[in-house]
Amino acid sequence: MTVHFIGAGPGAADLITVRGQRIISASPVCLYAGALVPDELLDLCPPGARKVDTANLTLDEIIDEIIAAHAQGHDIARLHSGDPSVFSAVAEQARRLDAAGIPYDITPGVPAFAAAAASLRTELTVPGVGQTVVLTRTSARATPMPAGEDLDTLGRSRATMVLHLAVQRIDEVVAELVPNYGPLCPVAVVAYASRADEVILRGTLSDIAARVREAGIKRTAVIIVGRVLAAEGFCDSHLYSAARERQ
Repeated sequence: MTVHFIGAGPGAADLITVRGQRIISASPVCLYAGALVPDELLDLCPPGARKVDTANLTLDEIIDEIIAAHAQGHDIARLHSGDPSVFSAVAEQARRLDAAGIPYDITPGVPAFAAAAASLRTELTVPGVGQTVVLTRTSARATPMPAGEDLDTLGRSRATMVLHLAVQRIDEVVAELVPNYGPLCPVAVVAYASRADEVILRGTLSDIAARVREAGIKRTAVIIVGRVLAAEGFCDSHLYSAARERQ
């Protein structure tokens, strides 16, 4: 018996790996993250599968479900939105499984920031403009940020920044980023990336907060800040350069 942590992607049901689909269809137990996982993926479960919405469960209750399935010798498809490597709460579950001696593996998924960039038709690493991407969040209604990971400190590099779980604090985010990025720095907010109800807002640090309030966006959104969003006239990468040796 194995617990399979699966990145279910950002929202569109077809943005999941073939491996993830195969595991779901073969697992008699499926634990999934509530409204963040599309119903179409649950339809992949085999007939009679136990489906458990973990949205309102505590960590202990989730582990209890896993232990019960393990005792019955059942594989578990544990679906998380986006990709398990970032902001997924997989680490704390894995720690409990290690302590209980329950085997698990992880199948990656499409993260929300990648889906947002695709919707914006933007590469987040543009030659000569920006080659570093910072993935972060804020502390509101969540675990406090570690020392040195506040927006002022992270923003001093002026690297492309992607903020998860922060759109409800858009005014504070803007106030913390303006000193380093400037009020005219391009910003995009993508809510419900890849879904049919996706919303894309573009602006600058000077006006994005008003746009977010006007659109009524309060959750399930990423904020992308950086010069790459308005990059023009940049140099071609060395990857396909005629001057690059290809032997």
